[in-house]
Amino acid sequence: MSITSRMSALPAAFACLVLAAAPARSACFESGVGCTDTGLMPYEALRELSCDSLWSVRNMIYDERGYCFKTERAQEAFDNSGCLYDSAALVPLNDFERQNIRRVVTVEREKDC
Repeated sequence: MSITSRMSALPAAFACLVLAAAPARSACFESGVGCTDTGLMPYEALRELSCDSLWSVRNMIYDERGYCFKTERAQEAFDNSGCLYDSAALVPLNDFERQNIRRVVTVEREKDC
């Protein structure tokens, strides 16, 4: 039996549990911004981004960790299927992710986004 046919034979509930238990992925960006969860994003690189790009970077961090978006804009940009947290305060973030969100918010304020 092939792996594909074995996977399709799994009960749907079990498949959902396996997918939910998969480790979260991190986003890595070019232009010197770096990865969201393994280092600090340089202010200089963030300042080069547009307000829309900053919004996307900030929300990508939340999306990677299972946040359930509420606004129409965010729901159009990010897939809420499999989301786990209705409150941003409950989203489990590592220290780099927390600091990177603060950095993005700082630059968004500087740019009056």
